[in-house]
Amino acid sequence: MKHARFIAEGREQTGILNKEGTHITAAGGKQYAFHDIQVWLPPIQPNKMIGLALNFADHAEELGLEKPTEPVLFIKPNSSLIGHLAPIYYPNGATYMHYENELAVVIGKTARNVKEKDAFDYVSGYTIANDVTVRDFVNNFYRPPVRAKGHDTFGPMGPFFVDKEDINDVSDLELRTYVNGELRQRGNTKDLIYSIPELIAFISSFMTLEPNDVILTGTPKGLSHIYPGDVVRLEIDGLGALENYVLDGRTVDNRGESYAVQQD
Repeated sequence: MKHARFIAEGREQTGILNKEGTHITAAGGKQYAFHDIQVWLPPIQPNKMIGLALNFADHAEELGLEKPTEPVLFIKPNSSLIGHLAPIYYPNGATYMHYENELAVVIGKTARNVKEKDAFDYVSGYTIANDVTVRDFVNNFYRPPVRAKGHDTFGPMGPFFVDKEDINDVSDLELRTYVNGELRQRGNTKDLIYSIPELIAFISSFMTLEPNDVILTGTPKGLSHIYPGDVVRLEIDGLGALENYVLDGRTVDNRGESYAVQQD
């Protein structure tokens, strides 16, 4: 099933996409068409997001960097999270901001010292993530790229969380990125340097993974500039399409009232 979080009728809702892909059925059975949704929220509320640099050999090559000898990790802050159709703010002083289309693996239960053969037992499902990055602020990928990847709005995710059982082969999913309708990036999870089981085993060897933690598995080659006014669309087989537009953040002080959720 494809699960969604969203705001409709002024309230946060959760629901499941119907088989036809036209409506979301919320708790209680009420159906919402896409035009009824006021704000798409990230489908997962992570405890933490763990990013992975250079997990596609072709991506390392396009950056002129060596293939890593072990997974290169960083923490992406939850404050960067936004949902489908929300704006990505282009920060003051940036000259090269780009997308990174990534398969996001969602942890389903507490994991520590997991063996590779058991890794998928700890996965609940998957979603699409855009690890937005300002390349100006990356001097060396082996240093934590906090400023490059940690800005507010630099973590689009969604629109759906897809149950693990609904993805036949997560090791063979195509990723595609379009900017203003032009295909810019194309890759496949079969080309990951470190597989999902390897990543879960490595990370859980020193860090406890908790339910709803998210692992961003890396991006293939095909990076290019994005600018205010651009529309960025990420697709991954079986997961849907995540679309966001770029807004000039120099004219905006915060993420806006539209992100507020009415509480009971």
